[in-house]
Amino acid sequence: MKESPKGLRGLKGWLQVDLSHLSPEERWRVEHARMHAKHRGHEAMHAEMVLILIATLVVAQLLLVQWKQRHPRSYNMVTLFQMWVVPLYFTIKLYWWRFLVIWVLFSAVTAFVTFRATRKPLVQTTPRLVYKWFLLIYKISYATGIVGYMAVMFTLFGLNLLFRIKPEDAMDFGISLLFYGLYYGVLERDFAEMCADYMASTIGFYSASGMPTKHLSDSVCAVCGQQILVDVNEEGIIENTYRLSCNHVFHEFCIRGWCIVGKKQTCPYCKEKVDLKRMFSNPWERPHVMYGQLLDWLRYLVAWQPVIIGLVQGINYILGLE
Repeated sequence: MKESPKGLRGLKGWLQVDLSHLSPEERWRVEHARMHAKHRGHEAMHAEMVLILIATLVVAQLLLVQWKQRHPRSYNMVTLFQMWVVPLYFTIKLYWWRFLVIWVLFSAVTAFVTFRATRKPLVQTTPRLVYKWFLLIYKISYATGIVGYMAVMFTLFGLNLLFRIKPEDAMDFGISLLFYGLYYGVLERDFAEMCADYMASTIGFYSASGMPTKHLSDSVCAVCGQQILVDVNEEGIIENTYRLSCNHVFHEFCIRGWCIVGKKQTCPYCKEKVDLKRMFSNPWERPHVMYGQLLDWLRYLVAWQPVIIGLVQGINYILGLE
């Protein structure tokens, strides 16, 4: 059934009414009614847009999985670049200056650490510097995410009222901390993985594909290339030594940094799979493993979801859908 020209003119005139004299609640109702009036009769077009969205998500996911399996190095580099740059665009567009300041500080220090990790020959102290920096960011992001999650839960249960904090302020605080923790947690793990690959390949006891270029001695750590001074059964003053199930021995700090910070779950020398449950027998340390897996899952949402949504909007624009 078609609207009469007179009815359409009346509807357009009603849509252009000045809302400045209305209360916020009345203004919301009028704007809500405007939206329904604007989209009246567009049900078929909306259904088509939903089908385009679902099809694009499925196809994009399949392509990303194939890309990751066939060319993991280029996939990781492109994903890392998007993780680093995409939030910067929204930060500048929405004037989030606090995030921009933290982003610049993190980027400056990480760029210096990455520069040190990619130099040849590798300075002896560089592996420790790299793992210490990224382990620090990992712990800060982990703690920030936990605090943010707790703030959100407290707000949902109304506990913020005990401290006389407005629900919207408490929720904004919790979501902001949760975003900071998850975003920098994902970013530091990707940079750490890249640096771990470069350093291990430079030292020579590790090769991403093929055989290592050096023979590993029992008294040398394959992660940092330095001497192991403490026996596995001895208690070290500064650091302990850890032996994997493949019988290769490493500094405990190095192998933990390799597995958790650098996202490697294989022996740096023989590539045998590392039993993380055995390595992290302390129940207080196991959440770090689960948190790392959560960050890997969230990488898709942060890096590729905005690109896919932009692609869907482009398709809708080409087809004349609004």
